[in-house]
Amino acid sequence: MWKRLPFRLRGYLITMTGVLLLSPDALLVKGTGVSPVTFLFWRGLLLGIVLLLIALARYGHRLPEAIRACGPAAWWCPLAFAASGWAFVIANRFTSAGNVLVMMNLAPLVAGLIGLVFFRQRLRRQTWVVIAICVGGASLMAAGEVGQGSLLGLGVALFVPISIAINTTVASAQKGERRRGIDTTVILPLGCLAMLLPAALAGGATLPPAEDVPLLAIMALFLPAAYFLIQTGARYLPGAEVSLVLLLETLLGSLLVWWWVGEVPTQLALIGGGIIVVTMMTSSLRDLHRQRRKAAGGAPDIGRIQQQAVEDEASVGETAEVSRR
Repeated sequence: MWKRLPFRLRGYLITMTGVLLLSPDALLVKGTGVSPVTFLFWRGLLLGIVLLLIALARYGHRLPEAIRACGPAAWWCPLAFAASGWAFVIANRFTSAGNVLVMMNLAPLVAGLIGLVFFRQRLRRQTWVVIAICVGGASLMAAGEVGQGSLLGLGVALFVPISIAINTTVASAQKGERRRGIDTTVILPLGCLAMLLPAALAGGATLPPAEDVPLLAIMALFLPAAYFLIQTGARYLPGAEVSLVLLLETLLGSLLVWWWVGEVPTQLALIGGGIIVVTMMTSSLRDLHRQRRKAAGGAPDIGRIQQQAVEDEASVGETAEVSRR
């Protein structure tokens, strides 16, 4: 069933599942009372351990080879991943979660520009229209959040969409000989290392209070899977479209913070969030209808052909490995 789905739809479903798991992130940051450096140390350590175990389970002794295959992404993606983590946590401590989530809405626009200028990734007209409408919805949310938080927090929050855009765009631009996208999930542990080392040097390597341990455990349970799926989405979609799906966290995260912490979103914030959700759903349904119409007309699914080539290549590699043994 999964292999019969259109290539692009698979990318959207993978990324959306990751975003659903990521939506409590702002709530976890708000709910803990530890200092930002302590939180970032434990965030990087716990996420890094889980993601490293996942990478080892999938690649085993071939993990160094998989990391080298990522090319320039092995440097840029971990640094961008760590920068987004630092900016997200610090900004949430200085301004409202709504402000931070609103700033994240700039990520698809930034990713689209980075992909166009540096990697010659051309987006469909529909995607640019969706980005424009969603940025408009984010602007309404920002108007509703004016006055809630400091200018310092807003300034730090600007680094979040820039870092996300760099990570998703660079990851999606790494193409192998017969692959649509290189698996860059293997370098996420390096990003966690880049996150926790500065925190440890700043004195964050201390035990958290007992009341914060359950929240950190929840973070270690949900966030590794979330980041793994979102990074996997970059194998199927351009970076701008991965960042576009991340816009759903704006609404989901704001609603969770509203429910748990009591940061009540304004009417404009709810309207802007509604615009984002409706636009994303409309775009996805239109893509699905277009794909079905092409399939009915006998057009091949290019993405599925590429995916089959990847699976054939992996099968050949496993056979060669077995024969060497």
